[in-house]
Parts: sequence; structure tokens; C-alpha cells
Amino acid sequence: MAATPAPTPLSAYRLLLRATRIAFQGDFATLHAARAEARKQFDQHRKLGVDTPMRIQHAVETAEILRTNVVQGVKVSDAGEETDRYELRIHEHIERGDNETVKVAGKNKKVKVAVGKTCSNTES
Repeated sequence: MAATPAPTPLSAYRLLLRATRIAFQGDFATLHAARAEARKQFDQHRKLGVDTPMRIQHAVETAEILRTNVVQGVKVSDAGEETDRYELRIHEHIERGDNETVKVAGKNKKVKVAVGKTCSNTES
């Protein structure tokens, strides 16, 4: 079995651009800002250095988080409604909450709900 080759700076950059396109589809301002920040970071560290593999790995991990964990919401509530409603854009790459560790992670935390309010986390 062959080992997977380490990603190059160009492949990490392209992976990051693809992830921003998926995560921020339909939101031009955020998409443009994310891509400008990615370009700025890659331009600042254009020369190869000791920390280049760490920076490449950081870009790959950032792309993974953008692609699998960032969900955008658009406010859809009417002016007469008391509470705000948002429509979420959940795409095919988003991680679903069916992981058993997610279910187990919050079992030891206590949450008190005040009368007339939504759930609020209080220190116990």
C-alpha cells in the first residue's frame, strides 16, 4: 500500500478555495473576504521555510472545517414576528450529528431553564 503524498502549497491553496466556494455559496461578500484572507496568508508566506509543512497542514485542516462544519443562515422572519427565524443552507458535505461521541459529550453538564426564557447555560 502506497503512502499518500504530502500536499503541496498549491494543492492546499486550491483545496481552501474549493472549500470557501462550498461553504459560502450565494454569499459573495463573505466568499470574497475568505478568499482574500487565504490569498493574503499564502502571499505572506510565499517563501519556503521551516514552518511550511505546518502551514500547509493548517490550510488543509481549515478547508476541512469550512467544508464540513460551517453552515450559513439567512434571516427569513417577517417584520411582525416576535422572534427571528433563519433558514439554514445545509449542503451535502456538512457533518451530521449522528456521531455517538457527540451524544455522550454533553451528558455531564447541567442546564437550567429560567421561566419564560429559552434554554440558557448556567454555571452550577
